[in-house]
Amino acid sequence: MTNALTVPSISGSLESYIQSANSFPLLSQEEENKLARRLRDQGDITAAQQLILSHLRFVVTIARNYKGYGLPQADLIQEGNVGLMKAVKRFDPERGVRLVSFAVHWIKAEIHEFIMRNWRLVKIATTKQQRKLFFNLRSLKQGLDTMSPAEVKQVAEQLNVKPEEVVEMEKRFSGSDVPLEPLSDDEDNNYSPIAYLADGLDPSQILEAEQDKVRRGEGLQQSLDCLDERSRHIIEARWLREKDTATLHELADELGVSAERVRQIEAKAIQKIRHVMTTE
Repeated sequence: MTNALTVPSISGSLESYIQSANSFPLLSQEEENKLARRLRDQGDITAAQQLILSHLRFVVTIARNYKGYGLPQADLIQEGNVGLMKAVKRFDPERGVRLVSFAVHWIKAEIHEFIMRNWRLVKIATTKQQRKLFFNLRSLKQGLDTMSPAEVKQVAEQLNVKPEEVVEMEKRFSGSDVPLEPLSDDEDNNYSPIAYLADGLDPSQILEAEQDKVRRGEGLQQSLDCLDERSRHIIEARWLREKDTATLHELADELGVSAERVRQIEAKAIQKIRHVMTTE
């Protein structure tokens, strides 16, 4: 559907695009439902285009709420438009709701995914819970200053998470200058952002490919069998679950070691997996 549609280009002036988006007339609910039925029953691309054009202004409004992430507004709008197109394709006029209400979820979802893919090289949020904390923390955090213990406690209670999770996410979010490596040999008392940086092993690409091999019953099982029980548990919890993957700190609490120690075990395990996979 999307390849056949024509929507205003954002490649030129952003202001010109916004003026163009605001120039398309809004639809009444009756007009909206009529067009949606034409799309659903007849595959009418022209109807889909009218639905999309009439809602471009709403994408602009939603995208403006994400200015604070330092990403180009045009890119945020473009991603929101992708979400709008997905919503139009799935919209059911018989449910009795307006398209704009239905589309909000899809627009925000695409923008969120874009932000998470492009927000620095650091893995700010790797699980569903962390993503929720990331976006909620930005809206609750007042100003750019580091939160006080009282503010941390208040936010933690509001979001129903641990205070240390709020502190950790704030550090990732604020991008404050901290050493990459631990400052002392006492690993149990050290926090090191090196734990969240991609290293030369490129585990995301390696393990993404290996997940496919698990489904086909090839390769990965043999390499996992070469790991000790703790290393295997860390790899499975961090990379091989389809949802609710574990964080370094969650595994650290479970295993009774520091997050830095979990990262070290994980790195060695990935290196061993790579060796086994490439030598077979």
